[in-house]
Amino acid sequence: MKIGVIGAGRLGICFALLCEQAGYEVVVSDCREDYVKGLQNNTIQTNEPEVQRMLLESTNLTATTSNQEVIEACDIIYTLVATPSLPDGSYDVSSVWQVVDDFKKSTSKLNGKSLVVGCTTNPGDCNRFAEQLEFFGMEVFYNPEFIAQGSIVRDLRRADMVLIGGNNSLVYADLCELYHKIQETEPKISFMSTTSAEMVKLAVNCFLTTKISYANMVGEVMTLAGLGDEIDLALQAIGADTRVGGKYLKYGYGYGGPCLPRDNRAFAAYAEKLGLQYNLGATTDNFNDEHARFLVNYFVSKNVEKLPFGFQSVAYKRGTDILTESQQYRLCKDLLDLGYKVYVMEDQIKSQVDERISFETPEEAVYWIDL
Repeated sequence: MKIGVIGAGRLGICFALLCEQAGYEVVVSDCREDYVKGLQNNTIQTNEPEVQRMLLESTNLTATTSNQEVIEACDIIYTLVATPSLPDGSYDVSSVWQVVDDFKKSTSKLNGKSLVVGCTTNPGDCNRFAEQLEFFGMEVFYNPEFIAQGSIVRDLRRADMVLIGGNNSLVYADLCELYHKIQETEPKISFMSTTSAEMVKLAVNCFLTTKISYANMVGEVMTLAGLGDEIDLALQAIGADTRVGGKYLKYGYGYGGPCLPRDNRAFAAYAEKLGLQYNLGATTDNFNDEHARFLVNYFVSKNVEKLPFGFQSVAYKRGTDILTESQQYRLCKDLLDLGYKVYVMEDQIKSQVDERISFETPEEAVYWIDL
């Protein structure tokens, strides 16, 4: 069985390499010609641990700019293309529709092939994709990944849960076998319809944004009550209750990055389309904004000597170069706007950020921010 991956970006190439290491022949495609040449020559630069080593060791991975080559060569084809957010919070799945059109235009025999949508979509989208492809004897599955940038390979190997939406067919059995080979532990597979799986993907991340906001609310209350030194102890105690759990229950910056904020809004948008006045997502977003302002006021008040501020990193997650909705970068810019000098030590994001930031090693006293 050959595995195809259309969209070999950060997530796509990590998933493809794990499939290749598991013994599958893999063909990947990407629209960026220079990037594909880098894959072919093992010269791509990435912040994802293990990727460059895995590329050098790979013997059964082929890269191309042609989706048709992937469709022709492979039995199970994943698509991990970008699905940006629309103004109403829902996802723009036009890139997935382009992949569906590529299948429909293919001169290859499609009967028995399967499309597995791995990018985030709106509930009901995969049903609509399936309606277009069932005439050709194809099945459509939904199989999103729950990963964080900067640890994608590790997260794929150690996923808490594998979510698969689709029909209980032989292809489902093939997908289960694939995850048994990829994962370091016995995979916990949750199987349901594609629409339910699409909703679960959004709902999981919506819950995480709520949990992060709750922890930050507790931290704010304790800070104002003069109990800031014991915030971690309090949250550890709350998390020790198994009904709550300790993961994502830590005081710090608000949530950011390319997934959590967008999924939070998309879930709210889906509920609104169903006629529900679903305000939890909006409330969580509003609190995230308020918490950002709280942190500005807090650090300014603590910096009584009005020293320059310093950050180790302003990426949404240390060790990455991703600034998407980074709350660290937001705080940094707010302090710059107030007239403070700001130093940042991690310079891999230098070309993307406000030119007022200094990346030099400070030779003066600095108020360091580290949450």
